[in-house]
Amino acid sequence: MKAAIRRTVTGTWNRFAASDPGLLRLMAGLRTVGAIVLTLVALALLDTGVTLLVAGAMASMVATFAIREKEVRGQAVTLALGLPVALAAVALGALLHSRIIAGDLFFIALIFGAAYARRFGDRGTALGLIGFQVYFISLFVHATVATLPELFLTLAVAFACSAVARFAAFPDTPERTLSRLREAFRARLAQLVATHRELVDAGPEELDGVLDDLRRHTARLHETALMIQGRLEEGTRDATTAALLQRRIADAEIAAERLGMTLLNARSAERTDTLTLHLPHAPVPATANRMQSEGDAVATLRRDLEALALLMARRAPDDRGTALAHVRNRLLGYRDEDNLPRGSGAVQDAFRALGEAARAVLGLRLALDGPQDESDDTSATIRSREEFDAEDLAIVGAEEAEEDEHTGLQRPTTRAAFQVAVGSALAIVGGEFLSTQRWYWAVLTCWVVFLNTASTGEVLVKGYRRLVGTVLGVIAGVALAGLVGNHTWTAFALVLLCVFGMFFTAPLSYALMSFFVTAMLGLLYTVLNTYSVATLVLRIEETALGAACGIIAAAVILPVHTDRRTDEHLGAVLERLREAVAAAVAQLSGGPTADLLTLARDLDTALNDLRDSTQPLVHPITPLRVRRQTARYLVALLETCAYHARSLAATAELLPASRSVAADPRLGRVGRRIERNIELIAARVADEPADGEVEAGASIASLLDADGSPVPPSHTVTFRVLRHLQRLDEGVVGIARALDVPVAGRSGRKNG
Repeated sequence: MKAAIRRTVTGTWNRFAASDPGLLRLMAGLRTVGAIVLTLVALALLDTGVTLLVAGAMASMVATFAIREKEVRGQAVTLALGLPVALAAVALGALLHSRIIAGDLFFIALIFGAAYARRFGDRGTALGLIGFQVYFISLFVHATVATLPELFLTLAVAFACSAVARFAAFPDTPERTLSRLREAFRARLAQLVATHRELVDAGPEELDGVLDDLRRHTARLHETALMIQGRLEEGTRDATTAALLQRRIADAEIAAERLGMTLLNARSAERTDTLTLHLPHAPVPATANRMQSEGDAVATLRRDLEALALLMARRAPDDRGTALAHVRNRLLGYRDEDNLPRGSGAVQDAFRALGEAARAVLGLRLALDGPQDESDDTSATIRSREEFDAEDLAIVGAEEAEEDEHTGLQRPTTRAAFQVAVGSALAIVGGEFLSTQRWYWAVLTCWVVFLNTASTGEVLVKGYRRLVGTVLGVIAGVALAGLVGNHTWTAFALVLLCVFGMFFTAPLSYALMSFFVTAMLGLLYTVLNTYSVATLVLRIEETALGAACGIIAAAVILPVHTDRRTDEHLGAVLERLREAVAAAVAQLSGGPTADLLTLARDLDTALNDLRDSTQPLVHPITPLRVRRQTARYLVALLETCAYHARSLAATAELLPASRSVAADPRLGRVGRRIERNIELIAARVADEPADGEVEAGASIASLLDADGSPVPPSHTVTFRVLRHLQRLDEGVVGIARALDVPVAGRSGRKNG
């Protein structure tokens, strides 16, 4: 019974950890709530009034969430610098309380400075945010010169409690965060393999749902891999360790994605296009399950998918004995042709992919858990370990990040500073017409719609989401205010729940976060005895006004149109794709080695930026449906190309250690064609002159067959490389057609 309960609890926790990679959202919520609780307790012991309790709670919240630096030392320095900034902001707010024009002018200048400070990295962003938010708090609690001593004490207590929550109650280090992200990667990989198991037996009526799960879990695994990539530098002891972990994570991700594709191919009467995974609601070529006629092979496949999940779930200290070693050896044996079960070529290909996935999991276990028991290794396992050792010797550290090449008004932070300052000025004027007491809500909305946005379309979408969340939050605020009545501490308890909801949902839904913010404000107004339905309705009006002012400023002042931003990111993706493919093909052709996984990760990062920049185009409020479909299709094509580029990079990284991969100089000709096609598309996107047309026509295999050599058998690694190149070629031609780039010839038949 206890074992069953323990398994249930462990399974539930693993699912939760997979839903919140690295527990980043949970820790952010707990840390902020903890800081507020400590502040309220400390101020209550000092017998402060309700107004100061509200100010302290808001200040501790700001001091906690504003700091985003990863290193503990950097966090401490920023928090220490934040206190004098906060004291200065509240002092100026109190001094300018009765000087309306001077106060408004200073507020605009403060907003400009806070936005401009983002160019100085996380510390500049945090200090600017603290200055703005604390000045806002002074307006919210109507700070005056007479109340400054008490406010100074309140801020000092709030910052001290924030420090206790951050460094003592809920401490976090880059190493701990990276460790939790690694566990989340394990959990998400296990979820993906479980979906693979469901895919084997899914009937025609279940296939669409399973395929949606497959897409979602594949995307979530990729998301976690990118999050790990962003934490490697601070979370590992040296560049070599970071590069090793990066490689093992990439291997596991690519192997899992390939396993899903081979299972889809084994189900269908024809090969499944990789858009099936990357384009939502893309049709599967055949819903009938061909594997059901395979009999024993399918039963073995089911068993081995469960074994792969077991191999991932067990940690090194728990794998004593020979059972797990036997499972590992059996799965790794599928990398050799002699050990494959009898079945169709597609099913045997699935077993090969299973063997490669087992190899990737073994590499991941070595990187995460350290050395494993080698006493029961078979020849296949020994070969895999030798390949890992050879790869480790070739690992080099990461390169320095490129600096932003924009200067002057073209620098995003400078442009945003002017935009938000103008928008805030409009919001102040308009807000005063709506209410001389609550006008600052319009300014706050204008400020926040410019946070983490870079184009007019992004500002529009964020303003829309904030308005929707505010309307729903007002409804909740009315209900909560009626429920709480005059019970101050009950209201504060609900405020804490709202704060936790804000930070836990912020990365998932900005509208949901705005809902919790507005519900919290309704409770705070209740505590301050200033609550009324009219006040919350005014909140909606001020929010709509602030969003409108932000949109106007973004559209008029140094505008960055969504098309321009999307084209910039599209050009960056194409350049990264060209670099990754060219380097991988060169290495597969026997050329010089390169840091292919870093190039592949650069491609993933650029693609992620493009995906974010297209959000205004694919949002449901976008009226141009054809444009929305084109944007989705382009991103799906690029995701498909990125998958094949990652797979080529992973295969090329095996050279020269692998016994199953050999360089083929003929591949260079194929790579040049793909590279030239990408260059032509990139030139068209950048509105640069380019001679020639995108070349289509002969398949990749036929290009290699020009010298009379036969096409390699379908089970070989060489054939797999050809298939990736063929899909890349088709994807690049598809991108050209979607962008109306001239294409010469006709698309040849698909290879495999």
